[in-house]
Amino acid sequence: MTATESELKEMVRQKYGEIALQDKKTNQSSCCGSGCCSEVYNIMSDDYSSLKGYDPDADLGLGCGLPTQFAKIKKEDTVIDLGSGAGNDCFIARADTGESGRVIGIDFTPAMIERARINAEKLGFNNVEFRQGDIEKMPVSSNVADVIVSNCVLNLVPNKNGVFQEIFRVLKPGGHFSISDIVLVGELPKKIRKTAEMYSGCVTGAIQKQQYLEIIQQTGFKDLAIQKEKAIVLPDDLLSSYLSLQEIDQFRQSGSGIYSITVYAAKKDDPCCAPGCCSN
Repeated sequence: MTATESELKEMVRQKYGEIALQDKKTNQSSCCGSGCCSEVYNIMSDDYSSLKGYDPDADLGLGCGLPTQFAKIKKEDTVIDLGSGAGNDCFIARADTGESGRVIGIDFTPAMIERARINAEKLGFNNVEFRQGDIEKMPVSSNVADVIVSNCVLNLVPNKNGVFQEIFRVLKPGGHFSISDIVLVGELPKKIRKTAEMYSGCVTGAIQKQQYLEIIQQTGFKDLAIQKEKAIVLPDDLLSSYLSLQEIDQFRQSGSGIYSITVYAAKKDDPCCAPGCCSN
């Protein structure tokens, strides 16, 4: 039986609520408590520790890229982070906006919001705030953000068209986004696609790379570019929970793959360029 959108969202909310109560080290060994096997929630993460504004308490190791590194954030910008977690990307964005900028983190997991607010208070950041809400219907007015970032979150949302329409609404004309996400090339084995745990771990919620890029273009964004791309290799110890050794080998030989991409696109300052009205 296929889960509904609301059921998938609740599953993600519960899982990431649990993760919010743990530290990065615990998350990295949480599948068996001793680091002896791989955990789907953190095998994709990049190292943030060298970036200005990095706070270890805000890093849960859940990302799949470094979108803030590529986001072209300037002083005084208003930046929105979708799926802000414990605040990691928000605090790095704040290092670029300075005290005169503004950073808003949006997350629909209450435990994540609470943890992020505690981290912001500890750091004394008065221009960083966290709002609980659904990124398909952001608790933000239209034409507010200069930059939107997100790290390995949109793949968890069933209605990706709706999210990109919201991103278009919230960005100022001339604003842009830099989003790290998981996409597919080819097909995953059915046993993986149907597994709820793999969905909340960012894998089976991903869509085909070409479809992902087409959604962005169809929404009305311009200057689409892939800023970074890397292959994600699911370890055998993780796949063996779902597939036989023969099925793992068939998957390895199939040419199908999972990729992390960091994508840039802009909302051009053009009255024609709204969703559904551009001719190309």
